[in-house]
Amino acid sequence: MKSKSAPCRVASLFVTMLLCAGLAASQDSALPDLRAPAIVATAIADSYQPAYSYSVGPRTYLEGINSLTGLPYPSDAARSRRNLIIKVSNWPQRVRPQHGINAADIVYEYEAEGGITRFAAIYRSQAPQQIGSIRSARLLDIELIRMYAALLAYSGTSEPIHQIYMNADFRSRLLSPSLGHDCQRAGFCRDDAYAHRGYAHTLFADARQLWDLASRLTVNQGYRALGFNFALQADDGGDTAHDTYANWYNRTDTRWQYDQASGIYLRYADGAPHIDAADSRQLWADNLIYLQVLHIPRPDLFPAGSRDESEELVLRGQGQALVLREGKLYSGFWRRSGVRTGDALGLAHADGEPIALKPGRSWITIMRNLDQLEISETRQALDTIASADS
Repeated sequence: MKSKSAPCRVASLFVTMLLCAGLAASQDSALPDLRAPAIVATAIADSYQPAYSYSVGPRTYLEGINSLTGLPYPSDAARSRRNLIIKVSNWPQRVRPQHGINAADIVYEYEAEGGITRFAAIYRSQAPQQIGSIRSARLLDIELIRMYAALLAYSGTSEPIHQIYMNADFRSRLLSPSLGHDCQRAGFCRDDAYAHRGYAHTLFADARQLWDLASRLTVNQGYRALGFNFALQADDGGDTAHDTYANWYNRTDTRWQYDQASGIYLRYADGAPHIDAADSRQLWADNLIYLQVLHIPRPDLFPAGSRDESEELVLRGQGQALVLREGKLYSGFWRRSGVRTGDALGLAHADGEPIALKPGRSWITIMRNLDQLEISETRQALDTIASADS
């Protein structure tokens, strides 16, 4: 069990209202600049200690708090709109740098097929005008749609999975050019500046237009997804861990390093800094979450002899999990107790107590086995990374 903290002592009336009493709905629009944990930290005196009674998640959240980040919604518009999942390509290497990844509240990374990974980026706080390149949906997205009570934006999908989607209860929340949603009315637009990447990698999306389309379809309600627990103060214990490395069958690899100066994790892909073309910053996260999830081949979805393939990632029940925040590693497990809409991912220590995430952005990596992951107390030198992957 984690120790309880002293009663809260605050540096300002604003912080008192936010952290001790809760954030009233009428206050949400008055906080346009409260967008990152670093901003919260600057408003708090060095002597501040959060009260043990201050709890954000995993099942209840203060009014005006985004359950994806543990932070206040930056605007009334963000609070009112629905969680939006957008499928983004990460292979081949020429699709990098992608656009708009750093604006997502949560990113899921998982193996699409054959050792290549794809992103399912979840947006709520920010509305980037160019996200992508947009790619196809997978079986996993069925789970994510339900977990986050979300919209799904994607380029298309294989015919068997398309039929599953068309007969699902979330059919009205699907946004895709394959369903007739075009550039002018939905924001799915081709960008010829990236024609050298191949036609499949020229499709981008405007989050504002996608939410506008969802409003016209009457499916743009601001539902919450329950599961994450957030706290300004990290849990007791934890092992020092400043470097993580995953190799996806020698087709691609990813590395995250903790930057103590900024308090965030920075991403490298195939030996180079992984950049977001929209803001020219390296991809970053406040929390890294690694999940061990059962992968089940589903050849039964395709005709005999077909070259197509799909895998079901069983994101139900529970499994092993590793969580990193502020240079500390916590071992535990993930769990999803039900399949009701809005019941998202929970993270817990071995004793069942929720793992406290740092308020901010989380990157979730789904793996077949956590033994694939290399974790180090110290950061590997960048020149060593470059030489090893060259």
